[in-house]
Amino acid sequence: MWENVRFSMNSTMPLFFVMLLGYVLYQKKFLSDAFVAGANKFVFYVALPVQLFRDLAATDVRAAFNGAYVLFCFVVTLVSILGIWALAKLFLPDKRLVGEFVQVCYRSSAAILGTAFLQSIYGTAEMSSMMILGSVPLYNVMAVVILMLEGPEAAQAGSMTAKLKKSVKGILTNPTLLGIAAGFAWSLLGLPMPTMAGKTLSSIASLTSPLALLAIGAGFKGRKALGYLRPTAVATAVKLMALPALFLPVAVHLGFTDEKLVALLVMLGSIATPSCYVMAKQMGHEGVLTGSVCVTTTLFSAFSLTFWLFLLRSMGCIA
Repeated sequence: MWENVRFSMNSTMPLFFVMLLGYVLYQKKFLSDAFVAGANKFVFYVALPVQLFRDLAATDVRAAFNGAYVLFCFVVTLVSILGIWALAKLFLPDKRLVGEFVQVCYRSSAAILGTAFLQSIYGTAEMSSMMILGSVPLYNVMAVVILMLEGPEAAQAGSMTAKLKKSVKGILTNPTLLGIAAGFAWSLLGLPMPTMAGKTLSSIASLTSPLALLAIGAGFKGRKALGYLRPTAVATAVKLMALPALFLPVAVHLGFTDEKLVALLVMLGSIATPSCYVMAKQMGHEGVLTGSVCVTTTLFSAFSLTFWLFLLRSMGCIA
């Protein structure tokens, strides 16, 4: 059990500490609002698309493809998104927060944390690639749609037709989705990655998480966040506990075990990815709720992931 605790904390707490560093540096005037805006813009338009392209381009999609597993990841992700969106529209008092709330409830650090988790436990991350195929493209497409339709400017956007046209345009020009599409194409074509290009892409991609985490910490508004304690608590509970409790039993019933189950756990119940904050800010949202949930899920996921790993091992579902 303590090995699980140590493993989970080693995976999540460093992210929290980088956020904390960003907050302290901002308070000490080492970082400014201009840095936060510039970092968010760089991650959104450059670093994150490059990271997604690199990860998918390096994956042999044809060799590693597991249709049933990818389909399950896709269906669970879609059901989660639509269910949370419908409930948020009905029950969230402040409708301006719907877009941010939905995104942080469903969107996990699937690519970064999923790979690290599986490599640490099993020495391979093949199922992480399959989980990413089934969830990450849908994560990003739906994030664009939801943040646009539920954005601050949505009320002035006119008819539903106008909103849908704007959403389609946003999807087709979104740099994150373009990075995913390019990565898929590269992998399917089986093109070799030149060493010089690979190292350059890796250098740029390595900036994604540190810059996003520093920006979250530097942009964290403590006093404003106090006004969002209830939606923050609900979103954190949904992200870390409710979604795994709903869908992991279904996965076990369908026969998924070991690597597949751990990858699903990361998809369903890990931290809200820092790119949530970047995307929310770049699409006109305030970002306070998103930043708060990124902080709380990062802090508490060390304990929730340990709980789920311990439970799954105790039931003999993972080895």
